[in-house]
Amino acid sequence: MTAIHINAVNKVFASQGGEVVALRDINLEIASGEFICLLGPSGCGKSTLLNAIAGFSHPTSGRILAGDKPVVDPGPDRGMVFQEYALFPWMTIEKNIAFGLEVAGRSPAQIKERVDFLLNMLKLQDFRARFPKELSGGMRQRVAIARVLALESPVMLMDEPFGALDALTRRNLQDELLKIWKEFGTTIVFVTHSIEESVYLADRTIVMTYRPGTIKRDVPITLERPRDPADPEFNRIKRMLGELVMEEQQRHENAERLTATAD
Repeated sequence: MTAIHINAVNKVFASQGGEVVALRDINLEIASGEFICLLGPSGCGKSTLLNAIAGFSHPTSGRILAGDKPVVDPGPDRGMVFQEYALFPWMTIEKNIAFGLEVAGRSPAQIKERVDFLLNMLKLQDFRARFPKELSGGMRQRVAIARVLALESPVMLMDEPFGALDALTRRNLQDELLKIWKEFGTTIVFVTHSIEESVYLADRTIVMTYRPGTIKRDVPITLERPRDPADPEFNRIKRMLGELVMEEQQRHENAERLTATAD
């Protein structure tokens, strides 16, 4: 069953220097329950594509389906986790997680049951009465994930959610995310700059080209989980992805040098 279907998607932004083609002819099918990573250098359109899937922006042409419905706006079927947490600072952790359920009109008993379950699952039960400013970055990101899980969204969209965290916290949250993914069967589309992170997490890594963003390579990763970054096959895939990304990074740097020379 297809969770996300992207067909001939293009995205063009207007700028003072003329049009900027951010995405060109993106075609991608994501199966229900798949874990997909979008990988590539800055400026390749990863976040632009994720925002289009979320419904925060619309393609200039082409279409995106979530299930069998066209994506026209954000919706509860596609939960978004941002790098910057996007929590309500005036609400406690418990209230942050409950907010979407309250908006959806769930009963107090249903809200309490769901929030208690997620607080326990994500090791947040001792922090339910705290405010976001009182938590570490890793704990705040747990709350952001719990808030998406509260609505039982079948698709979770994640825009570099662990990019600002230290290495140990990042690995712990990667492992927790994989447990959540396995337990809930959620479809995850995960933007990252980290090649190792994409190999550690993904069923498939989609390598994107520097602007205009296109799909350079769709790389299946069939390593058994849990994955060991010291494993030779893990490192072979990591090197191969690194070469693909570096080709695009070099193309980006060459383009910048040409622009500087022209100026």
